[in-house]
Amino acid sequence: MGFLAAGYKAPEAVRAELAELRSLTEGPFGLNVFAPPGAPADPEALERYARALAGEAERYGVEPGEPRHDDDGFEEKLALAAAERVPVLSFTFGCPPRERIGALRDAGVEVWVTVTTPEEARAAAQAGADALVAQGVEAGGHRGSFDGAAPGDLGLLALLQLVGEAVDLPLVATGGIATGRGVAAVLAAGARAAALGTAFMLTPEAGTSAAQREALRGDGRTALTRAFSGRTARGIENRFMREHDAEAPTGYPDVHHLTAPLRAAAREAGDPDGFHLWAGQAHALARELPAGELVERLAAEAAGR
Repeated sequence: MGFLAAGYKAPEAVRAELAELRSLTEGPFGLNVFAPPGAPADPEALERYARALAGEAERYGVEPGEPRHDDDGFEEKLALAAAERVPVLSFTFGCPPRERIGALRDAGVEVWVTVTTPEEARAAAQAGADALVAQGVEAGGHRGSFDGAAPGDLGLLALLQLVGEAVDLPLVATGGIATGRGVAAVLAAGARAAALGTAFMLTPEAGTSAAQREALRGDGRTALTRAFSGRTARGIENRFMREHDAEAPTGYPDVHHLTAPLRAAAREAGDPDGFHLWAGQAHALARELPAGELVERLAAEAAGR
């Protein structure tokens, strides 16, 4: 089952993409949204970080963006999901309150919540989630933790066992899974399904930039950083991460908006050292196949065929 990402998109853009998706398939799909962020970043820390990025601005010939604290159209996207009766709505960065989840379920929407610790799993279960996406620390991109200042750091195998003991809900495993063997492993460990992201980033359908594709083909190490967005995320290590991680404040999406023009300029210039190269720890196993063919191969490998 594929997921449509709603993060960083205006609600009307998401509505249009839902219509396009439904014109292409009658099968089930999911929609992923970002839960509202925590408290705004410290203004003085943001100002210091903006000054520290002066060299990046000069390098790429653009000015840093204006930090702002927004919720990415959260309420509008929830209303849209309910009105469109999206089959599955998944949340990352937090869990809505019980009444909101109840309203979604009443509208025929199944609710999944991303968790990185047993404590988050218990909170999501108590709020009425239908299933949990257990995200191991191996995963590429942002940690799905409820508290951006204290992201869960458990590996996927340990997390599946701990969450499986903590709650009685179906688990979807994600983080560092790139092969059919990996899928089979998490199913054996108690997951009902596996969610793969980085494994698809070299498919022709993916919107991965040329510079990031080249980085994914290599064996560069990944690391966790908040330098790009103010929230901990895993990517292939590059110059920007090495030079700015230590001074980057916690503060999402404030830092994301601050660095956005710099990252866009680096991507446009094809410079892999100047923007986020989100990738999981198994990125070297990503295959350059059409997405449909990749799904078929992963399923066959997981089944031992």
